[in-house]
Parts: sequence; C-alpha cells; structure tokens
Amino acid sequence: MKTLLVLCVVCTLVVLSVSAEQKLKNCNEVRAAYSSKGFNVNDVPNKGVNGAPLKVCPQGFSCCTVEMEEKLSQQSHTEIKAPVSRLSTNLQSTFKQRHDHFDKFFRELLKNAEVSLHNMFVRTYGMMYVQNAELFKNFFEALTRYYVSGSAAVNLDSMLSDFWADLLERMFRLVNVQYEFSDTYMECVSRHTEQLQPFGDVPRKLRIQLTRAFVAARTFVRGLALMPEVVNKVSTVSASPSCVRAAMKMLYCPYCSGQVALKPCQNYCLNVLRGCLANQADLDTEWNNFLDAMLSLADRLEGPFNFESVMDPIDVKISEAIMNMQENSMQVSQKVFQGCGQPKPSMAFRSTRSVKETGFTGRFRPYSPDARPTTAAGTSLDRLTNDVKKKLKHAKKFWSTLPETVCAGERIAPGDECWNGTAKSRYESVVIGNGLANQVSNPDVDVDITKPDTVIRSQIAVLKEMTVWLKAAHSGNDLYMYTDGDSSGGEESGSGCNSPSCDTDRDIYFSTPPNPGKPQVKQVVVNRNSSAAVASRGSMALALCGLALALLAPHLR
Repeated sequence: MKTLLVLCVVCTLVVLSVSAEQKLKNCNEVRAAYSSKGFNVNDVPNKGVNGAPLKVCPQGFSCCTVEMEEKLSQQSHTEIKAPVSRLSTNLQSTFKQRHDHFDKFFRELLKNAEVSLHNMFVRTYGMMYVQNAELFKNFFEALTRYYVSGSAAVNLDSMLSDFWADLLERMFRLVNVQYEFSDTYMECVSRHTEQLQPFGDVPRKLRIQLTRAFVAARTFVRGLALMPEVVNKVSTVSASPSCVRAAMKMLYCPYCSGQVALKPCQNYCLNVLRGCLANQADLDTEWNNFLDAMLSLADRLEGPFNFESVMDPIDVKISEAIMNMQENSMQVSQKVFQGCGQPKPSMAFRSTRSVKETGFTGRFRPYSPDARPTTAAGTSLDRLTNDVKKKLKHAKKFWSTLPETVCAGERIAPGDECWNGTAKSRYESVVIGNGLANQVSNPDVDVDITKPDTVIRSQIAVLKEMTVWLKAAHSGNDLYMYTDGDSSGGEESGSGCNSPSCDTDRDIYFSTPPNPGKPQVKQVVVNRNSSAAVASRGSMALALCGLALALLAPHLR
C-alpha cells in the first residue's frame, strides 16, 4: 500500500514537472512571433518569468516583460489603426475620383457648348458673328467663373441680364442702321430690355434652366470634394491611451501566456473597437444626412436640373432668341422710339446698300431634346450619376459599422476557442452600442464621455452646413448668393422649385436685380401714344434684311 502511494506521488510530480517544462518551452514560440514583428528577440526571456510587474496583461506565469509590453503596446496602436486607415483611404480615393470625373465633365460640357456655338454662328452669320464673337466669349467665360467660384465671382442673374442687354444694343443698331445712337440713348434701350422682351421668352427660360443646372452641378461637385476632406481629418484622430491599452490586451496578451496564435472573441473585439471609435461613430448621423442630400441632388441632376441637357443646345436657344428679335424688330424699334425719343438720322447711311449686302438666308438646325448630346470627358451625365449614387449608398453608415468591418475574418476567432481578455474562453460581457454616450458601460475601454473629440465635432458641423447647401440646391436656390453678400435677395435667386417634377417650362418669374456696379437711372416710361416719328417702311424693311446679320453687327457707318 505504501509502495502504491509513493508511486502516485512520483507520477504527480512527473506530470507537474512535464507541464511546467512545456510552459517554459512555449516562450520559444513567443520569441519567434515577437521577432517577426521586427523586435529584438533578446527582449523575450528564454523561459517563463514572474509577470507581477506587467501593467496590462495577466500577472501570473508570463513570457512577457515590462519592456516587451511597452513595445507591443505601440504595435497594437499601429495595428488597430491600420484597418481603419485602409478603409478610410479607399473611401477617400473613391470620392476623389468621382469628384474629378464630374468636374472634368462639367468643364468640358462648357467648353464644348462654346465651340458648338462658335462653329454654328460662323456658318450662319459669317463675319457679322466674327466681329462680335467677343460678346459670346465673355458669356461663356462668365459661366465658367460662376461654375468654379459661384456668386462670389459672378452674379448669374446680373450677368445674364447684361448679356441680353448687350445683345439687344448691338442688334438694335443693326436693324436701325439709318440712325445714329448716342451712348446715353443706348443706355435707355438697355434699361428696357426686359420690358421690351425683344428675344421672346428665351431669356427667362434660359435663366431658370441655367440657374438650376449650375447651382445643382457646382454644389454637387463641392459635396464630392468635401467627402475626402472629412474622411481624412476624421481618420487622423489619434487613439486615446485607454484605447491603446485595450488593444494591447486584446491583441498581444495571449503572447504572454504562450498562445501566439490565439485570436480575440468577436464580441470582445467589437467592444474594444466601439470604445476606440466612439467619437467617429457619432459622425454617422450627419454623415448619413449629408449622403441622403447628395443622393437627392443626384436625382435632380438626372432630371430637371440636367446640366448636360441645358448646355448642349444653348447655341440653338440663343439663335432662337435672335430670330425672335428679327421677327419683332419693327415693333421693338417703335416702342424704343416712343420711350427713348426719336434718334437722329445717320449721315453715313447709304440708301443704296443692296439687299444682297445685308440679307440673311441662313437657317438654324433643329434640336430634339430627346436626342442625347455628344458626350464630354468620354461619358454622359446619366452614367456618372448612376455610378456615384451606388458609391454614395454604399458609404452610408460607414462610421458606425467600422467595428463590425474590422472585427471580422482572420482578425477574430469564432465560438469559445478565442481570447476573452484573460483566458481562452467564451466572452461573457454584453456588446455595448455605438457612439460616445454608450461607452459609459464599456467593460474593456475606459472612455471619458464628457470630452468629445473637437476635430470630429467640427466635421459634424461642416457636414451639417453642407447638407443645408445641398437641400437649397435641390430646390434650385443658390445660398452662396446670400452668404457672399450679392445684391440678389430672397428666393428669387433660385428657381423656387419645390415639386418633384420641376417642369423647366413653368411660368416662374425671376426679377433681375440692378447691376451693383452701375448707378441707378430712373426708368423711362414707354408711352405707346407718343407722336415721335418712326422709321419709314422702306428703311425698316432694308434694316430687317440687315438684321439678318442677326448677330449683332458693330455700328455700321
């Protein structure tokens, strides 16, 4: 009996000795894993040591030292940040590319429209256009400046009013070549452009279409440019010391117990990441609101505010306006003579000028709105918006789902065969919610919920402001006009379009604000019963033919 008892004691001691020996040998695996991270293998003890000095990991038998713990903490910071940085970089790249595509497309559309008008008018009007081409060159330059810088650079309403007034002045001289007009007289004519409506309804409709399309396009492009900026600033927010401590415990404390291949439990990983990314998750609400506003504006770009369908036929629309002036030139001239006075006959006018010299036989090509315009930048607006809408939808809830995105795949271990922070076992704690306020009950990361990150809070404010711009652009209103201090006031700066259809032919009135750079002149009342003489029928008929040059010839002497 005594012999049996001795044998049992000996066997127990042998088992304990073998077990301890196996633990001591486990440090060799730690040495290999530790050196693979780029650290000095000599930092790792050859055998297990007392872990009492450790600050983060369990303090029993350990293959870690305090020095190792500090280095692995730095490594933890890098590794917890890496997947978030990679996801953020991909998001930045996605929307930087989309911004560049849209911006290039809109700029090329503007250039193509200018070239198309030039080619068409050269064919139709010849030298009469060439001599006045600067007017149209300035028109497209102003549109481009407005697209780039908004109302800080160009008051769109005033610019369009000046364009039509200048066009009227040049054409009025052309159809009344038998008279001489002083600068003062022509100022009177210009002041009555809107009242006379010499170009029919084209200026009003074009103003509506251009305002809607340009406000929508430039605001949408600005929104695309803002996204990478926000992502970049938010993704560079440093991890707190408590986050780094929690990451170290989750990723590398298994090393200290010799379990280098042990991965964290998924719920454990979620709690650590939700604690580390608590401030970022609070960005999600305004981020999603911003994305919703971008998606709504993208729908407008595909529909009633389509930049492409406005710019492509702009040459035809201006031609239509010129033909309206040609057809109504006698009535327009009569009204001007009544309101501004009878002009003096021109001594240089040669009554022998032939119809052949001044006649106009050109016809304008028809335009079908159903026909898709020639593409710019190798694509079309429909294709661009369809693509970007998919990306915008995919980006929703990006910040709140970062923990789930990171705590997946090879980074975690399923079931109970995982590291729970203290041992290889099931993680028992409840997974807490996203956002700063929920971290008060986080069991793994100490988060001060009273101190929100200032960088992220500032980006929340930026997103809120941009969402306001986007919603205004969705209704055809340019809020930049109000903040930039332009003279245009009220909602008349935009289309006032609040219905889903936003029919571009709706009878919406746009008041034209006075040009702030010119002094105000009392408006001349046009007296339809004035006895002022009008041009003779023969002279007017001859001028009518000259109008043919329909493109505002310079003063003919």
